[in-house]
Amino acid sequence: MNQIQALQSALAGEHAAQYGVGVAGGKLSGAKGQAAEELYEQHRKRRDKLADLLSAAGEKPVAAAPAYELPLTVTNALSATSLILQIERRLAAVYGDLVENAEQAPVRALAVEYLLAVAATQIRWGGAPAAFPGAI
Repeated sequence: MNQIQALQSALAGEHAAQYGVGVAGGKLSGAKGQAAEELYEQHRKRRDKLADLLSAAGEKPVAAAPAYELPLTVTNALSATSLILQIERRLAAVYGDLVENAEQAPVRALAVEYLLAVAATQIRWGGAPAAFPGAI
């Protein structure tokens, strides 16, 4: 995998994350609903930044799919929270790949920033800290 492929994977992950957080947010209210709206906006900003990086590199950014198959059925606040945690865990792996394959320091710095952001989001949504594979 090279930097462009890793950027495309991260962009695809952000497209899927927006979809999933949108679905989850529909089952949340109050503070959790507001947090889901804010998370959706964070994913939108990351998506746009990744697309801009790809465009600046002369690449066509991968498009979002019309819909995504979710790993679970979202029927209530508990399943919505579980979906958000799964989304953020998957993005952590994607951003780990981007850190590893970044060929330019600004791209690597951005990947680290986003990796830390998704790790923090996992904690805010009730996840437990975990080591990355091979980080022992």
